[in-house]
Amino acid sequence: MRALVLADFGRFEVQERPTPGPAPGEALVRVVATGICGSDLHGYTGENGRRRPGQVMGHETVGVVVALGEGATGPAVGDVVVLNPNLGCGSCARCLEGNAHICAQRRVIGVDPTISSGFADYLAAPAANLIGFGGDVALGALVEPLAVGYHAALRGGVAASSRVLVVGGGPIGQAVAIACRRLGAASVLVSEPHPARRTLVAELGFAVVHPDELPEAVGAVDTAIDAVGVSATLETALAATAAGGTVVLVGMGAPTVEVPAYAISTAERTLVGSFCYAPVHFADTAAWAAGAGPELAPLISRVVAPEQAQGAFAGLADGSDPASKILVAFAPDLLG
Repeated sequence: MRALVLADFGRFEVQERPTPGPAPGEALVRVVATGICGSDLHGYTGENGRRRPGQVMGHETVGVVVALGEGATGPAVGDVVVLNPNLGCGSCARCLEGNAHICAQRRVIGVDPTISSGFADYLAAPAANLIGFGGDVALGALVEPLAVGYHAALRGGVAASSRVLVVGGGPIGQAVAIACRRLGAASVLVSEPHPARRTLVAELGFAVVHPDELPEAVGAVDTAIDAVGVSATLETALAATAAGGTVVLVGMGAPTVEVPAYAISTAERTLVGSFCYAPVHFADTAAWAAGAGPELAPLISRVVAPEQAQGAFAGLADGSDPASKILVAFAPDLLG
């Protein structure tokens, strides 16, 4: 099979690799398309230390089941499925309560270098991590980031009366804003400095401002969700949140941030972390996204072949490409 291999930091190569076979409990998936995630970019550049040369990355995947391993249950051969890439141990307290995404032994398809992942013609994965998808096949590659945004909105307690600020209008910020609308938020404002991203956020139907315009929003929202994750954006989120409000940190722009402690304690704000998604939130998002085609279609900037992926990664990494979400298609004939 073809695989997009991280030959070295900053360089992908399309190589021939053995097609995996499904182990017991697994399904073999013919990959239709896999989205390029911000964490994939960090792996490509080598800046986060969580990828290594020689591995096949990719986790925002939609595909078709072509074979089942012994004892595999759930999807059937021929089903279109989306991949929940989080692999919990299955037996710890976190897994048993439905929170495999924060299992201490968690591995992630697309991150773990021992697993050949979604940037390839085929992927073997536990059948339990494959969720049927009944919508436009291309939109299946958006389910994973959309689930990140949905989980973050739930962590922030977003509900029908909520006034929400989303700090950052990139792919995760877009997913957060969509999730807040999905939950019926009273208002959603997005802060984003990049003109192309502001244009896309507006096209999605959200109010959007440059961060320099935010002082008027200070103290005005119930929930602020930081989809960037650096000291400055966390400070902005706290400043915009009313006394007693909640700030959710879902962006991972820096491993360490400075926290304006008085902004938390004196106004009794709550600071909440959000990481990935619980399995039920992934499944719920897959079911919702299957019927949300017109709303989600603008999120896909373009589709490229594996042979074009190196150029796409390079442009995204150096900032010359303003694309929001690029899909790498391994079976473009199945995209519809």
